[in-house]
Amino acid sequence: MTEEVIVLEPGDERAQKIGKAMASPTANEILHILAGGPKTASDLTELLNIPMGTLKYHIENLLEAGLIEITETRYSVKGREVKVYALRDQLLIVAPKVTSIRSILLKYASLFVIVIVASMAMLAILPLVQYAPPVAGPSAFQTDGGGGAGMLAEKAPADTGRSLPSSAAPVLAFFMGGCLVLLILLLYEAYRWQKASYP
Repeated sequence: MTEEVIVLEPGDERAQKIGKAMASPTANEILHILAGGPKTASDLTELLNIPMGTLKYHIENLLEAGLIEITETRYSVKGREVKVYALRDQLLIVAPKVTSIRSILLKYASLFVIVIVASMAMLAILPLVQYAPPVAGPSAFQTDGGGGAGMLAEKAPADTGRSLPSSAAPVLAFFMGGCLVLLILLLYEAYRWQKASYP
């Protein structure tokens, strides 16, 4: 059986149930005995030398808190149902919920890095998947229209300025949209944090 890891916050309903169940020395003794292996209620009353009513009270609290479980049900010689109790295989961690503005900023900084990496990947991939058909334009050389000896003149390129690749527009739109969404989420979470910190 794999160990279950449960993280509880102070004041959590289950944390309160665990606190109530373990407040008694008798409940701690029951847990200590069950650490040695599964036991029935009559085994526990004999080992602890306590009345069955007291034991049942503590067993109910421990079951409700989720610290112990019923592993099997047997039947006695007289036909009575006998439950076998054991510790649950779990690791309980009680830790306060901490949300600071620093943790919020770190979370959104990492999301911003993801947006940058995704934009760079799009910028690299889009030119490979876009099909640009060849553009039919005027030939590099044209004849002189003067009816002379057919002299050829080299045509100068029309635009010598540098332009962005055709894939840059969707990448820029994706990057700006991602930044805008992150900014809105960051402002909303900062507002919620401030409201929770200073009611």
